[in-house]
Amino acid sequence: MSSTPVAVVTGSNKGIGLAIVRALCKKFSGDVYLTSRDTERGQAAVAKLQEEGLKPLFHQLDIDDLQSIQTLRDFLKEKYGGLNVLVNNAGIAFKAADTTPFAVQAEVTLRTNFFATREICTELLPLIKPHGRVVNVSSMVAFSALSGCSQDLQQRFRSSTITEEELVKCMEKFVEDTKKGVHVKEGWPNTAYGVSKIGVTVLSRIQARILNDKRKGDGILLNACCPGWVRTDMAGSKAPKTPDEGAETPVYLALLPPDADGPHGQHVSEKTVCPW
Repeated sequence: MSSTPVAVVTGSNKGIGLAIVRALCKKFSGDVYLTSRDTERGQAAVAKLQEEGLKPLFHQLDIDDLQSIQTLRDFLKEKYGGLNVLVNNAGIAFKAADTTPFAVQAEVTLRTNFFATREICTELLPLIKPHGRVVNVSSMVAFSALSGCSQDLQQRFRSSTITEEELVKCMEKFVEDTKKGVHVKEGWPNTAYGVSKIGVTVLSRIQARILNDKRKGDGILLNACCPGWVRTDMAGSKAPKTPDEGAETPVYLALLPPDADGPHGQHVSEKTVCPW
């Protein structure tokens, strides 16, 4: 078993994920895994970074496939005895002009951005070693979506005692409400992406609380973050930030020094905590 520290970035064959891998290859003293659903694309991305003189490693990962997640989990356990840094970057967004029915957009977006991210955490958080770092890539859109929720939903999502089960039920209800065409009447905003990122931010707050209860003293820090508006396939060409600039906050959180005691359970943008 290798004693080398190890970092994994989900959905990292392009865009912000690739930029996070690039930065970690330069700054993290250990093995850095670029992961991708598509093996060919993932290996092409690794080759691109190798041309830059960097040494990323590759592992296939489809976060929508539990077996794929468990294969990665078993590999990390066997080879490294755990995991030091996990960056949950994989996510999807429909374009504004997309004509896919909203209920379908809601189901597909929530499945990947919230439910699959939760699945990854369920499988990989137990592997995080003491002083490990977990970064869940969310978005500032979570804040605007939250302000578009009913007072009741806002209160629920801001609660410091909401459980993971309660959050899951809320996210499932949003999807069901969109299918019935009653989501606005039920107090939801008209953004599937925004609701999915509310889910990621609230999940991060819950996970940090659980780590405090179950692994107090291990020095693990877990946060959600917003990379900003970045020029990617997902966000479009008009965005002001380059992927490397978008990677700055996630990488900052992934590399918080071992003696740091925060931030933890926060939503961080431009390396600054944003009150939820």
